[in-house]
Amino acid sequence: MVQLALPRNSRVEPGKRHPAPAGARRPREFKIYRYDPESGANPRLDTFTVDLADCGPMVLDALIKIKTEVDSTLTFRRSCREGICGSCSMNIDGRNTLACTKAIEDIQGPVTIYPLPHMQVIKDLVVDLEPFWRQYESIEPWLQTKTPEPAKERRQSPEDRARLDGLYECILCACCSTSCPSYWWNGDRYLGPAVLLQAYRWLADSRDEAKAERLAALDDNFKLYRCHTIFNCANTCPKGLNPAKAIAEIKKLIVEQTL
Repeated sequence: MVQLALPRNSRVEPGKRHPAPAGARRPREFKIYRYDPESGANPRLDTFTVDLADCGPMVLDALIKIKTEVDSTLTFRRSCREGICGSCSMNIDGRNTLACTKAIEDIQGPVTIYPLPHMQVIKDLVVDLEPFWRQYESIEPWLQTKTPEPAKERRQSPEDRARLDGLYECILCACCSTSCPSYWWNGDRYLGPAVLLQAYRWLADSRDEAKAERLAALDDNFKLYRCHTIFNCANTCPKGLNPAKAIAEIKKLIVEQTL
């Protein structure tokens, strides 16, 4: 029989329990992943009981309350609180999403919160996104032109502008890429759903004049073709985008270029 062993410090152990405050009217349990690499200890799952009668409606509200009132060492990213910046992406109730737009009432039972899966954990709910940003930089995500610069702006018809809908809205939260099995296994070479969606955003832009070069750079067995179209990315995107469709469009453009 094949025996699988988890690496040292990877087994999640039971953690501390923090009871509800006295007189709590709407107690709710939050089970939160805790990991401090400097301690040398295994990760643990701490349980915090929060009174929702004295808490905002979103999971991020509960996290801020816990950090402010119970355990100041709890570590997570957050910024805009409006689903715009993508900073508070994490795995909530088994699904990658944004803590600021995930309503507590939409979750049945205890609220379980983990960092984004298959990423190096820096501390608690914060993962190392440096490799993700390097991949994003590799697609050169800016307008590239060869013709002389016009006197004013580079014009775009309403029809051409409409082709960018469903692409430009991506906030690079990495929820889709970290829900993709192909990215889990080949994250060092496969660009992943988020970056490929952004790559297609520039391919679809009528003002960009580097289509041939962009397609040549993407035409790679690992960068592009690890996608198996299982739609995990589309199912988890907090903005309702469809990276799988964008990836299919890139493949289509490469085929058309060779005809």
